Amino acid sequence: MEKQPVTAVIVGCGHRAMIYAAYAKDHPDELRIVGAADPSAKALQEAARLYKLPENRLFASAQEVAAVPKFADVVINGTMDKQHVETSLPLLRRGYDMLLEKPFAVNAEEANALLRCARKHHRKVMVCHVLRYAHFYQTIKEWILAGKIGKIITVNSNEYVSFDHIVTSYVRGKWAKFENCKSSMLLAKCSHDLDIITWLLGEDRPQKVTSFGSRSLFCAENAPKEAGTRCTLDCPLVDSCIYSAKRIYLDRPGAWDGYVWSEFGCVRPDDMTVMLESLNTDNPYGRCVYKCDNDVVDRQSVMLSFQSGALATHNMIGGAAGGGRSIHITGTLGEIYGAFDENRLHLKVIDPRPDTLTQTQTVDFSGEDLSGHGGGDMRLMADFIRYVRGEKTSVSCTGLDDSLAGHLAVFMADKSNESGGRPVSIDMPPEEAILTALAAL
Repeated sequence: MEKQPVTAVIVGCGHRAMIYAAYAKDHPDELRIVGAADPSAKALQEAARLYKLPENRLFASAQEVAAVPKFADVVINGTMDKQHVETSLPLLRRGYDMLLEKPFAVNAEEANALLRCARKHHRKVMVCHVLRYAHFYQTIKEWILAGKIGKIITVNSNEYVSFDHIVTSYVRGKWAKFENCKSSMLLAKCSHDLDIITWLLGEDRPQKVTSFGSRSLFCAENAPKEAGTRCTLDCPLVDSCIYSAKRIYLDRPGAWDGYVWSEFGCVRPDDMTVMLESLNTDNPYGRCVYKCDNDVVDRQSVMLSFQSGALATHNMIGGAAGGGRSIHITGTLGEIYGAFDENRLHLKVIDPRPDTLTQTQTVDFSGEDLSGHGGGDMRLMADFIRYVRGEKTSVSCTGLDDSLAGHLAVFMADKSNESGGRPVSIDMPPEEAILTALAAL
């Protein structure tokens, strides 16, 4: 029998959800978009145009979708971090399976509520940890599973957040203030990285976590004496400051348009006068980076100890000249290391032969299509279709249970940081430990 395409409703028609939904354009035999929900009329109109949606399948909220009889197989939930659980619960109760953007919850209480709801209603929820689907990280996992480096001793991971990315997203933008987004910097930016670490360690669960972080760069005391309050309005450094809104948003068309010009439907205005007026008045992306109301950290380090004795570290460094990720895993038989953005991965193993010490293998991914998180976006969608259909999924597949350990590591790390780096412990068996810790934190 010929398989029918999985039908989906987009909930939250923002940047990420629309990327996942676009899978339907190239694979109409696998995915068909049949509805959309978003409080923005412009966003709904765009979704309706792209997927030829009728008026009765356009909704202002997830709650409105849940209020009508179920009319699709799945939901693609791309709402903001703090809305993930409140929008997911009624849809899971209505009977939808779900692709849910990370982080799937912003605190332990929410995570517990989502997990319980999904289990109670027997719903499939896959979390968008797209880095798992990049061939770079998939290859690491496959080498580890094949025993190439033996038993893992340490994992060292780094994420460098570029100067323009951090000021756009975490100083001027949506994730700059905890009260507004309900998501810490570590959760919003590095839930990918902590997920990768716990995924690579497999059944070996973290037992203790300690963390230190601070907001030390983008704060008032670092502002130049002559700095204004708005780059294009009253700042004499508008053409020389590396964080200038003019330099980052006006002189580089396309770089951050989807963020800066959201009031215009995420479309860059054609008229420079209109853009200047926006940056000079109420557009948050026109503010001096040293004089914003941001309160999330701009750097943070995490150390985890695992049941086996393995240690892992992750460093988030904000304000780097170039963004990127690197990782180095040391095992009893060898090492795996590489920089994700350089598209090369190295496997060095100890050679027992007397005439040599080690052998190194290098894999170059640069010849592949690496758009969308190293090609991970569309591979994730293909795996989601298999997941929903009950078919065999890849080693990267991330259900709620699979994603819990990484989220828990973030929650614990932030708790440690808030207490000045005090270690946070879990001293129970893996499955029970995760659920108990989620309920207790």
